[in-house]
Amino acid sequence: MVKRDHTAVSNADYRVRVSQRAKHVSIRVSHRTGVEVVVPPGYDLNRVPTLVEKRQEWIARTLHRLEQEREAIAPNASDLMPQQIELRSLPEIWTVSYRSQNSSRLVLNPTVQHELQVVGPTDNLAACQGVLRKWLEHKARYHLVPWLRQVSHEVDLPYQRASIRHQKTRWASCSSHQSISLNAKLLFLPPALVRYVFIHELCHTIHMNHSHKFWSLVEEKDPEYQRWDDELRKAWCYVPFWAETK
Repeated sequence: MVKRDHTAVSNADYRVRVSQRAKHVSIRVSHRTGVEVVVPPGYDLNRVPTLVEKRQEWIARTLHRLEQEREAIAPNASDLMPQQIELRSLPEIWTVSYRSQNSSRLVLNPTVQHELQVVGPTDNLAACQGVLRKWLEHKARYHLVPWLRQVSHEVDLPYQRASIRHQKTRWASCSSHQSISLNAKLLFLPPALVRYVFIHELCHTIHMNHSHKFWSLVEEKDPEYQRWDDELRKAWCYVPFWAETK
């Protein structure tokens, strides 16, 4: 990913993505994907380093602006130790309470009223976030894996196995063995975006690249995929700070 060194942007890491929909070369910078160079099919990739070098001042300014925006919405106590958790994909809203207790470890107790009670040494911020992430992973395994199976049947694209992870830069991935890994943070996204992520990865069971055939298959399974793909690029804003911190 991109290095936060604005004085030497030409040496920054970036990734190149070939897009069947791109007509021109473009450089995109975001919190989640870093510096991304989008090129049309057939573009000479040897020209990319020179292009990045020419745009280094703009890239540096954009990275600086993004960091300022991030600082402007720096997490407060409620972001780091949430009082409420919204799982848009389900949809569910959970309230969180913290009760300090003289014990060696934290315990998280869910209730049928959608309440989470965190009990133990609650002054340990990292531990509180850790038990919440474990709960999130459990919820993801319980809800997302069966949901993926259902969508797989609907679009007639089978896969071998599914797993849940806390990935930092990907919503999901598909291996050459047709194993799909889902990010637990998908629970924070609206249902339509989650379904699109499923379809995107299921199409990778047929085409492992982002070729024209791949996007044609995606469009066949979800005609509105371009809309969801555009929205997904901004979907990081749904993820709370405590879920990102590790």
